[in-house]
Amino acid sequence: MRRPLLSAAVAVVTAAALSLTACSSPVPGPPGGPGPLVAFYGDSYTLGTGASAENMRWSTNISGERGWREYNPSVNGLGFVNNRTRFGAASGDLPSLILAQEPDIVIVTMGLNDNFSYAARGDYIRKQIDADLERLSTGLPDARLVVVEPFWYTDDRPESVEVINGWVRDAAERIGADHIAGASRWTEGHPEWMAADGLHPNDAGYAELTRRMDAELSSLGL
Repeated sequence: MRRPLLSAAVAVVTAAALSLTACSSPVPGPPGGPGPLVAFYGDSYTLGTGASAENMRWSTNISGERGWREYNPSVNGLGFVNNRTRFGAASGDLPSLILAQEPDIVIVTMGLNDNFSYAARGDYIRKQIDADLERLSTGLPDARLVVVEPFWYTDDRPESVEVINGWVRDAAERIGADHIAGASRWTEGHPEWMAADGLHPNDAGYAELTRRMDAELSSLGL
């Protein structure tokens, strides 16, 4: 992608993220149930922004199909670094909220928003990917950790997408986590799967994310 196009995308997404990033209070714990507790660490694509209702998002559909108890504290605009104001257990960041729940499975879908600060903070992003995944792995030694290639929202792909995807894959391999590749292309070529804002999936898009994620998780035995 040429730099002017990327700059325009940064401006649009940053504006959307700044209006929707805050998570001022801890997310309530998951409802009780017999299935395993599954925590989702993600951004707007896992929160379900753009869907007509919460029960249309992929994480909720996947959990319902499998009888999982869903814990989803995902935040709009969040990245491993981008739009992140909290780091560490004492600050109450998302990893600390997930660790406190002691889930059986953690599914990480982070990294899309970090593309918008890659040029200025690339090395910091790489280190924070390692730090977050290591922290989850160490703090939840008995949990199954699944790291998904970061989602992407346009057919145009800046160079940073592949770089960050590689950092996420390599960090997952270092801690022995399962890794799902290809997710950055799951809505590629289908503008009809995008909401009116042009940034997030609509219900049809989330249905496709559900279908693809279901197949990948099934291949991992989940």
